[in-house]
Amino acid sequence: MIERLTVIGVGLIGGSLARALRVAGEVREVIGCGRSAANLERAVDLGVIDSFTRDPAQAVRGADMIFIAVPLGAMRSTFAAIRNHLRDDAVVTDGGSVKGSVVADAEAAFGGVPAFLVPGHPIAGTERSGVDASFAELYRNRRVILTPMPETDHDAVGRVTRMWQRCGAQVTSMEVTHHDEILAATSHLPHMLAFGLVDTLAGMRENDEIFRYAAGGFRDFSRIASSNPVMWRDICIANREALGEMLRGFSAEMADLSDTIRRGDGDHLLEIFGRAKEARDRYVDGVGDRSRTDLE
Repeated sequence: MIERLTVIGVGLIGGSLARALRVAGEVREVIGCGRSAANLERAVDLGVIDSFTRDPAQAVRGADMIFIAVPLGAMRSTFAAIRNHLRDDAVVTDGGSVKGSVVADAEAAFGGVPAFLVPGHPIAGTERSGVDASFAELYRNRRVILTPMPETDHDAVGRVTRMWQRCGAQVTSMEVTHHDEILAATSHLPHMLAFGLVDTLAGMRENDEIFRYAAGGFRDFSRIASSNPVMWRDICIANREALGEMLRGFSAEMADLSDTIRRGDGDHLLEIFGRAKEARDRYVDGVGDRSRTDLE
């Protein structure tokens, strides 16, 4: 049982964690913290949190579990704000999509990686944001990746693991750099493709007609371009090396596909499409199709 959970950033991710723990009966009190008083008041009205403050230092006082769900660009200042206000047995974890960035911010703010910090990343989300978008089932049968450092306390890892398991999530561990490389391929690159496609089409003179006649495939693929632009700007900057490598590789693939189409090389097209179909079918059969993609 978590006695007092502090959620800094009460949106889709943080709000859904609070909702899930309430449904599971695993938390006694939830304190919310964020920049928008209106969003925090709405969170109280919805029963997601019990009370709130806009001061991170005040929010973490007395909390035994702190979950930080702010954009990556605000992570360092949040760590700095709570640094001297944590109780002795408090555990801090987060939902940031780029773990190398989170660890670097922790080192800068705390003067090293503190034993109570368990970097984490719930692989779940929708294109919606804000506390109104949160729901208790978001993490059910979803993966949560923890990336503990050598300095991380073993008991703290166990407490965070149990917290996510109570939400119905499958918890795994991964090394920080490997996590960022994997997420660059499976989450960050697809979002770049969606943002880039929609931006390209929006810049065409016939964009009204293009969007009017968009088929279901376009709507499905481009849905994630409705995600929070600030959050994704921060993710791109934080994971720029791994994401840059993925974009260069994908650009080469697109150049090959473009040349193949211009040549009218049907055999090569079948080879590309066949490989892609086989890989996608294998993924669906082996992992299971997902109704929501990872959005962070």
